[in-house]
Amino acid sequence: MSRKRQRLVPDAFGLKRRRERGQAEADPLRGESGKRGRPRARRGAAGGGRTAPPALLPAAVTRSLRPGSARAAVAELVQLFPRGLFEDALPPIALRSQVYSLVPDRTVADRQLKELQEQGEIRVIQLGFDLDTHGIIFTEDYRTRVLKACDGRPYAGAVQKFLALVLPACGDLSFQQDQMTQTFGFRDPEITQLVNAGVLTVRDAGSWWLAVPGAGRFIKYFVKGRQAVLGMVRKAKYRELLLSELLGRRAPAAVRLGLTYHVHDLIGAQLVDCVSTTSGTLLRLPET
Repeated sequence: MSRKRQRLVPDAFGLKRRRERGQAEADPLRGESGKRGRPRARRGAAGGGRTAPPALLPAAVTRSLRPGSARAAVAELVQLFPRGLFEDALPPIALRSQVYSLVPDRTVADRQLKELQEQGEIRVIQLGFDLDTHGIIFTEDYRTRVLKACDGRPYAGAVQKFLALVLPACGDLSFQQDQMTQTFGFRDPEITQLVNAGVLTVRDAGSWWLAVPGAGRFIKYFVKGRQAVLGMVRKAKYRELLLSELLGRRAPAAVRLGLTYHVHDLIGAQLVDCVSTTSGTLLRLPET
């Protein structure tokens, strides 16, 4: 499922995956096997052929995940979130792109995420640096961290009211002026307090995004880390690198969230191509 993206940081997100038709490979995570023809050698890849799905991550990356369920994917991905880096002040955040790395059928992934959102189990947030980049948070984690962040603050009452009235009733990414004032009974000063608390951020006049207090540092680390991991692949010979070799390297200082966290994003966002080789999964920058 292709999407037209409005890119706000073109240098960081300027790559587009090159699509080709080719023989589908069995997914080792599912224990599948099948007959394969002799793959065509490509540059530095030993006997490599391009794979159709981007879910060829080794068990070391996906641990004990059983692929296929978006909820299972989110549960696995939030375990990769470095809570200690943020003093456990942020709820663990997964990205929609990361879910795509584990549930390659984007239509299925989006449908399952929408169901979880409608059931109130997850919250989806717009991360601010790309209109098509969404963070995914379990609702209970969101509620717990937000209450902790506003405890004892002047805006605590407005935040508690928001969590009690708005969060259970509305799963949208953003909220409108009429909705906040007429449906949920918020006064303008209370909405201002929600913005000051970091629970809402201004989208445009009379409209606000749902937000996570203190998420600015995460966004900064994510953007820099994504660029740094892409740079590791870009600097490799032929602009390609075995996944096992990448994960075995020492992460650059800019990669604060962990190599595995970013690899899931790069694959799901189609910023790298996955190629199955006799030596393992190869990550390759798309031809531009």
